[in-house]
Amino acid sequence: MTTRGVLYVHSAPRALCPHVEWAVAGVLGARVTLDWIKQPASPETLRAEFSWQGAPSAASKMASALRGWRLLRFEVTAEPSATTEGERFSSTPSLGIFHAVIGQHGDILIPEDRLRSATSRAVRGETDLVDEVNKLLGKPWDDELEPFRHAGEGAPVRWLHQVV
Repeated sequence: MTTRGVLYVHSAPRALCPHVEWAVAGVLGARVTLDWIKQPASPETLRAEFSWQGAPSAASKMASALRGWRLLRFEVTAEPSATTEGERFSSTPSLGIFHAVIGQHGDILIPEDRLRSATSRAVRGETDLVDEVNKLLGKPWDDELEPFRHAGEGAPVRWLHQVV
């Protein structure tokens, strides 16, 4: 069983780039060489993206391998398959990591317990329900990453297949 996905490294300091490649190679079991280009949204950093094919768990393993570097902005996606939901991981230095389950039609699926928890906090007056739902949908991460996404339009994409 395999799935496909994309890794978007939105910004990484030059010194971190080889470490990103090694971490991703460790997950996919194949040598990874990314085409790094300047990131206009953060001139001292580079960006890269590539498409991959591998086990459905590859996206979560990549996100785990990359999450420890605070200066890294990235997203990892995995497409849904016939037997698994898709996933999206987003990470920024200020917000940390966000995870969402993606359904067959590309929608974010929010588990019932997370919705109940958000409504309970809102009812108790601890938070605003709209803010809670926005967090569940990843809006703060989208807002922070959007300038970096636009800066990457037209960037080359490379396919990488997991060795099984």
